[in-house]
Amino acid sequence: MKCRPWLVFLLLPACLGLLVLGGQSADEPRSAPEKVELDGLHNTFRITTQLYSGNGPEGDKSFASLKKLGIKTIISVDAAKPDLGRAKKFGLRYVHLPIGYNGVPPEKALQIAKAVRELPGPFYIHCHHGQHRGPAAAAVALLCMDDNCRVENALAILRSAGTDARYTGLFKSVKEFQRPTADQLRKVPAELPKSAKVAGMTQAMVNIDHSWDNLKKMRAAGWKTPPDHPDIDTAHEALQLVEGYQELQRLPEVAKRPEDFRKWLKEGHEAAVEFEQVLRGGKDKKGFDKEVAEKVYRRASAACTQCHAKYRDVPPG
Repeated sequence: MKCRPWLVFLLLPACLGLLVLGGQSADEPRSAPEKVELDGLHNTFRITTQLYSGNGPEGDKSFASLKKLGIKTIISVDAAKPDLGRAKKFGLRYVHLPIGYNGVPPEKALQIAKAVRELPGPFYIHCHHGQHRGPAAAAVALLCMDDNCRVENALAILRSAGTDARYTGLFKSVKEFQRPTADQLRKVPAELPKSAKVAGMTQAMVNIDHSWDNLKKMRAAGWKTPPDHPDIDTAHEALQLVEGYQELQRLPEVAKRPEDFRKWLKEGHEAAVEFEQVLRGGKDKKGFDKEVAEKVYRRASAACTQCHAKYRDVPPG
């Protein structure tokens, strides 16, 4: 068959078009993540064809949705224990890398990088509600999966998911993330945890005590950032206290504690929420009522004092 030059000329634009399309990465980040509706899940986003984020799956319906979507590996950054039984039932793999609200720690970022570069995708990354920690982890994952991804593309994940700007640590960990070297990844254990051993009530109490220590420093400084601790942000620290109480209430062992313990914990959480709102008003409106702040502070600390007097500050046995 003879080659007809005119036929080549006609087909050339189409061939060039196919070459251009073929050169595009299927996982090139979108200008903004796409919201997707999945049965049994909420706040779910398609970031690329290989990366999704959302809330934690619960029950057959949500796991079935992930399987139908083609997900192969679920990465949880929530403290709650993953449902490995259901994941196995639907042929899904779990990686459990719990993080806090202060950001994605370097060692966890390395494990996320290890997972998305070496385990089968597509990946579904989640925290509890799919709004704060999960999107931050997904942003780190995207930066690891696509070397051409800009930080702004990664931050779009947090903004689309509605990550609260008050969680400055989450945004900072994405902005300052450095892609790991091949040598760094080689040093990460190949066996990533399916269900990590999460520190229980003792560690949760330590985290809450840390927030209280910082709040006491701010109180001594007139409810301002202490001069000798410029890293402490008033309202943000109160927010960490709120989250600390919230995480503590979710622990299974708390449900087994006496009624008065749970009552004081609830009162402490409610007071912390109000306390954060008072301080937030002060930060945003250039001034707040210090007497109101002091009143709420005393009410919040009273719940801790009563609980400690009965359950912590007593000799063993």
